[in-house]
Amino acid sequence: MKKINLGITGCMGRMGQQLIKSSKTNHNFALKSLTENRLINKKFNGIKPELNTEDAFKKTDVIIDFTIPKCTLEILKIASKLKKKVVIGTTGFTQKEEGMIKKFSKKISILKAGNMSLGVNLLMYLTEITSKSLTNDYLSKIYEVHHKHKKDYPSGTALMLGKGIANGKNKELLKLMGKKFLNKKLFPYGEKINFNSIRKGKIIGEHEVKFSSGKEIITLNHEAFDRALYSDGALTAAKWLMNKKPGLYSMRDLLNFS
Repeated sequence: MKKINLGITGCMGRMGQQLIKSSKTNHNFALKSLTENRLINKKFNGIKPELNTEDAFKKTDVIIDFTIPKCTLEILKIASKLKKKVVIGTTGFTQKEEGMIKKFSKKISILKAGNMSLGVNLLMYLTEITSKSLTNDYLSKIYEVHHKHKKDYPSGTALMLGKGIANGKNKELLKLMGKKFLNKKLFPYGEKINFNSIRKGKIIGEHEVKFSSGKEIITLNHEAFDRALYSDGALTAAKWLMNKKPGLYSMRDLLNFS
């Protein structure tokens, strides 16, 4: 089987480094390109990181991007010119930026996910089913914990779970967004979805969805212990995307959840 030529952006970041490690042991891929937003005088797997340019990605079939929104949009602009497929694990996009990603997906295949883990995407599916099954008497809230270096909050995964609640109610997440707390020990349920984000230590990721009627509480949760969980998921997504026409896909499409 012909190997898929892989490009990794943000190669000096936590996920970039993990993707380099995971791609070493994944026989479906040949690592061809590494990029960063600054010049790096060091080689990884025999490849010296470059800046994000057309030349950097010419040899790739698919690009995996875990960076920041501004960088992701730069990558998509280059990828659309070169007709390269892109897996996006970056989070924290504005509504306007989400709209720009949709426009790029008319030209190239893009899989975008706030979390690449199979377990988290199953959790979102279960959250949607639970939300749909419960009456409006049940209030909800979402709690998440990440390492102290993570800047955006709520996390992309927490927003995915919020979308699961909203989907279950046939509503838009923006209309159900409640308060966003940071590093609170306790936080309330609300008529809208309240979020509490904890940033501490080296925690990879913990997410919890709670529904309460005042008489009972239903809790759905997921804990990640190894960052390879996300890089393996991203590589699975990249392989799956190779056979897809231009469009905007999600892990839900990959996992074929109805």
